[in-house]
Amino acid sequence: MTDATTGRLADALMHVAKRIRGCWMQQLAPLGLTPGQGRALGVVARAGDGIRMADLAGRLDIVPRSATSVVDGLEEQGLVLRRPDPGDRRSMLVSLTEAGRLLVSRIDEAKRGAAEEMFGTLDPAEREQLLAVLLRLDTSGKRARSI
Repeated sequence: MTDATTGRLADALMHVAKRIRGCWMQQLAPLGLTPGQGRALGVVARAGDGIRMADLAGRLDIVPRSATSVVDGLEEQGLVLRRPDPGDRRSMLVSLTEAGRLLVSRIDEAKRGAAEEMFGTLDPAEREQLLAVLLRLDTSGKRARSI
């Protein structure tokens, strides 16, 4: 691959990522959420009975202080609650409220709508191929960060 191709590939990927984020923001705006809050609610939902703040930050790939800000906003909206971790009194667990659980299903619908808007022009085989390439890039990036 030439340097010109590598540069074009990076530019195209960034452009597509910005378009997806913009579409995602439009889908979430009526729900009163930012993409970061939407992602955080999804992580909390998948955690089941609660997730420690540090673990939430790690899964979102953000610093703990940023996770605190995200959770503060979600808590103000009545979507999550914090409670002491029974296994470690120094830690707090974040879990969904009933309103948060209801909103997660609406977020999933918004995410599917944004994805369909972006990837709807691809046939199923192209979608599978793109997914495989992106997962491979994501996995190689995680290994590089851990070195």
